[in-house]
Amino acid sequence: MRWATPVIFMRRNLKQDFELGGVKMKAGDKVSMWYNSANRDETKFAGPWSFDVTRNPNPHFGYGGGGAHFCLGANLARREIRVLFEELHNRIPDIVAVEEPAILSSAFLHGIKRLPVGWTPPGH
Repeated sequence: MRWATPVIFMRRNLKQDFELGGVKMKAGDKVSMWYNSANRDETKFAGPWSFDVTRNPNPHFGYGGGGAHFCLGANLARREIRVLFEELHNRIPDIVAVEEPAILSSAFLHGIKRLPVGWTPPGH
């Protein structure tokens, strides 16, 4: 979720005047939060450009990053992902990508559109 967040950015309207990094913004201004940028913040992540699935802590902005917009289905999504990969490995232990993935082309969402795979059929 930190490395390639599904949602690239989220736009909001400011409720009150705000200043960030010397830039003054007014209530009602439209602002965007770019998850890819936030998830590479050197003040929050040691080695932010390193891919490490064992990173702990991992305060990424996946599932809304906490607060009022935290995804209520986050724990279910985490469990579904774990079960998916456990079952896939149990049923097809030698599955392997046979081509590079086709990446979804979108300014708002990030993801894999297609990933061709191969494996040894049972009994062969």
